Amino acid sequence: MSKLRQYLSLVKFSHSIFALPFALQGAWLGAGGVPSVRSLGLIVLCAVSARTAAMGFNRLVDRRIDAANPRTRTREIPAGVISPLGAGLLVASACAVFLLGAWLLGPLCLKIAPFVLVVLLGYSYFKRFSGLAHFVLGLALAIAPLGAWLAVRGSLEGDLVPVLFLAAGVLTWVAGFDLIYASQDAAFDAERGLHSIPARLGVPVALRLSALLHVVAVACFAAQGHYAGLGWPYWLAVLVAALLLVWEHSIVAPDDLSRVDVAFFTLNGWVGVGLFVGLAGDLALHG
Repeated sequence: MSKLRQYLSLVKFSHSIFALPFALQGAWLGAGGVPSVRSLGLIVLCAVSARTAAMGFNRLVDRRIDAANPRTRTREIPAGVISPLGAGLLVASACAVFLLGAWLLGPLCLKIAPFVLVVLLGYSYFKRFSGLAHFVLGLALAIAPLGAWLAVRGSLEGDLVPVLFLAAGVLTWVAGFDLIYASQDAAFDAERGLHSIPARLGVPVALRLSALLHVVAVACFAAQGHYAGLGWPYWLAVLVAALLLVWEHSIVAPDDLSRVDVAFFTLNGWVGVGLFVGLAGDLALHG
């Protein structure tokens, strides 16, 4: 159990809450309500295994960078708690589970699954040559609702507009909060020649861009509700999400990043959960 806890800590398993609620939103939109138990179980399996693979791979390829950074040197691999081989086996196993789940979901999901893994695993190398890594991370999570929608429907037939707005909202939301998180390492990244917007343009600019991206994200979530014809439970959830993001930006500043963990982990987790509850509740009432 101790070793299991170490591996769960390695991939921050509890942070699956960032992607999973949006995958579930995609599934609910695709089904027009509650999906079948089989589809729902496989979607959860794919979402969790894909995120585990991506996070484990990121920790593996960044192990030397993490060891040099005072903020991250206590992570499991640089601290010697988990070996690179053990992390690699975890990544390979998670990829295999993801591909198995995609196969069980149908031919279309299996066809796109390798391309999904390319995006998820490729993100880990982006900050070595491009400051667009924040947006690639957003794309990695934005795939979740699109993939879940396709998994439920089994084809591209149907109204894609709401789920495309949902994916755009996820992309800009994730990129925005990653800018806040990356601001902690702006000086380290600049010194090491790593590419990030906080390192290149400065923390004040990064935080302003983060706020702008979150405005766009809320607009996309609102557009999703409009085009899906959703009612008051969803609109209430969008309002709460907007207020949480305002709160998030109110507790971080260029000269005070001490509350980044609250902004990054706690508030953003509630954004995803709240929007899913609003969508599911609305479809249950009016679907």
